[in-house]
Amino acid sequence: MRSVRIENVSKQFGQVYGVKDLNLEIKAGEFFTFLGPSGCGKTTTLRMLAGFYYPTKGKILFDERDVTRLQPNKRNIGMVFQNYALFPHMTVDENIAFGLQVRKFSKAEIQHKVDRIRGQVHLAAYGNRKINELSGGQQQRVALARALVIEPDILLLDEPLSNLDAKLREETRIEIKRIQSELGVTTIYVTHDQMEAMSMSDRIMVMENGYIKQIGTPQEIYHQPKDRFVANFIGETNLIECSIQAIDGENVQVRTVNGHNLTGRKQQSSPSLTHMIGDKVFISIRPESIQLGTGENTLTGKITFVEFTGISVNYIVDFTAFSLKVMLINSYDQIKKIGEDITIHMAQDSLYFLGE
Repeated sequence: MRSVRIENVSKQFGQVYGVKDLNLEIKAGEFFTFLGPSGCGKTTTLRMLAGFYYPTKGKILFDERDVTRLQPNKRNIGMVFQNYALFPHMTVDENIAFGLQVRKFSKAEIQHKVDRIRGQVHLAAYGNRKINELSGGQQQRVALARALVIEPDILLLDEPLSNLDAKLREETRIEIKRIQSELGVTTIYVTHDQMEAMSMSDRIMVMENGYIKQIGTPQEIYHQPKDRFVANFIGETNLIECSIQAIDGENVQVRTVNGHNLTGRKQQSSPSLTHMIGDKVFISIRPESIQLGTGENTLTGKITFVEFTGISVNYIVDFTAFSLKVMLINSYDQIKKIGEDITIHMAQDSLYFLGE
């Protein structure tokens, strides 16, 4: 396993930048995810790491080895593509063995390695099956086995779960993380799915329009977003426009556009935010942080939407100038109806301040 360092990398397509001025370090053995919407630059970055694209400028290093202009087959990487790219006329074993045959391993070595990795991906009895005889999840595991059997220094995965249904996606997500943890291979994962990124990653890089917006652990990204884009993109949040009315030590009092006064903690703020009376700020409040009844930051509004998911009851509550999504876990015995009034409260520590 190797570390990865990207130094001031940009990739230009004609007059358009796919990524711009990218600087990043990924630790050896880390599960690192590129997360962002379509067109943000995550796949472009992955393809430069794989050697399918060369940067317009900048350097890419595996440990201290400069691989910026190195051909893909000389980088010792394993890659799993979105469409798996399996050979349909070959068996499972023949697909897995392909990279070893290209590297001129002996037949005995190939069979030993194929048998071992096939067991690790829970396909021990499937060696002679044709690819079209497998389910989507099984095909995905064959693609993963083919990438891992060559014992790569770095494993690259480009949205490998996007073709699976929801339940199979969850099962396969667990399997990929289990295998990665067992083997300890440096893994770089591309997805637009926040749940995948949050549940699998050691660290996440959130991207937008070719730029890095934030790098951090899942907990840091979720609870301490640097800006409104990150707060909105990671999970669900409510954003309320406010102005700062007063500052008393660590307490910050704000007023919403329709005159509600709310109080939060100064420490619960984006690092770049300055607190000045009169400044416009946005409050981010996660739906699961909102509670029924009275307490700190109490508001009363009217229910406009009700959704029962099994795990939770979700409401949208109108407060005239803004609405809040409220998620109540295990609150099935007293589900309210559209049109009813509801009183909610929000702990001061659950309010997170963001700038414009």
